[in-house]
This record gives sequence, structure tokens and C-alpha cells, in this order.
Amino acid sequence: MSFTAEPEWLTLSKGLFTGGSLIIAIGAQNAWVLAQGLRRQYHWMIAALCALVDITLICAGMLGLGALLSQSPLMMDIARWGGILFLLVYGAQSMKAALKPGTLEASEAKVNSRKAALLTTLAVSLLNPHVYLDTVILLGSIGNQVTADLQSWFTLGAVLASVLWFFSLSLGARALAPLFRRPVAWQLLDAFVGLVMWGIAWSLYSGTL
Repeated sequence: MSFTAEPEWLTLSKGLFTGGSLIIAIGAQNAWVLAQGLRRQYHWMIAALCALVDITLICAGMLGLGALLSQSPLMMDIARWGGILFLLVYGAQSMKAALKPGTLEASEAKVNSRKAALLTTLAVSLLNPHVYLDTVILLGSIGNQVTADLQSWFTLGAVLASVLWFFSLSLGARALAPLFRRPVAWQLLDAFVGLVMWGIAWSLYSGTL
């Protein structure tokens, strides 16, 4: 597959939007971050730990999977078509969720210690099988479609998406919570995520990513 040269900022933005689309979803991890952000209880550390887990997995996907895929054009094609299929399905699921919106409710349960807060954060981050599919497999596959000299920019974009999302969700929880208890807010967000997913799938198919 041939690639056309593109500016670094464009590759960084692709990593940012791809990573953001995978991170922003209703789930236990985001509900937990929101809940602790509402209480201002260990919220800085929780956001930082969530971002650190993501950064580690993103880098592992880019480095480990990149080395593996670069040795085999066949595996590159398999990864590309697998990524396209996954993105199409993921986008369809987001669109379905937009038609049947949910809400992100913060639990009223409190944690008694910093250790309990951090262990809970690790549990909701690492016990979700989708986190490995999203960061290690999917982001690694998409990132390795980018030319080698631009892969660090793609990685940086994906990392920035994680950091910006978790800290924004945690620190802006009091402002965000009333909004995202309204189903229409999640409808709009899910529809946006679905469109971005389909756009990325098209980029992979057409070779423009």
C-alpha cells in the first residue's frame, strides 16, 4: 500500500480523534471517574491512573504490534481489514445506542481510602476486555497504517485524547453530570462517535489514513 505525505498536525489529529472515539463511551470506567469527580475524592489520582493505563496499552500496541505487523504484508492487510470490520460494527453499535440512549449515572458508594480508590480504578480499567481490543489491537493496527516517520505523532494524538478526556471528565464532573444525565446528550455523542468510526473505516479502506 502506498501512502501520501501529510503534515504532522494532521496525523496527530487522526490519533486524537481515533483515540477519543474509542475512549468516549458509557461504561464502568467513565462512570467511576465521573462519580469520584463529583465528590472531589481522589479524583486527580484516579484520572491520572486511567490515563496512565491507556498510555501504557497504546504504546504497547504501537510498539509491539507495529514490530510484528511490519514483518508481514499479509498481517498488515489482515489487520487493516480487521480494523475496517471492527470500526464498521463499532460505528453501527454507536448509532444504535444513539437511537436507544442511556445515561451515565454516578454511583453513590464512597471509597474509604486512597488504596481502595486506586484498586477500584485498576479493576474498572483492566478487567474490561474491550480496553485491550481498543488500545492494543485496534489503535495499534490503525496506527501502523501510518508511515513510520509519522507514527509517533499518531501515538501522541491518541495519548493526548486519553489524558484530555479523563481529566476533563474528572475535573469538569460537576458541570458535565447534569448534562449527561439527559439522554439527548448521549444520543448526540453516540451519533458523533459512530460517524467518526465510519469515517476512520473509510480512510483505512481508501488508503488515506
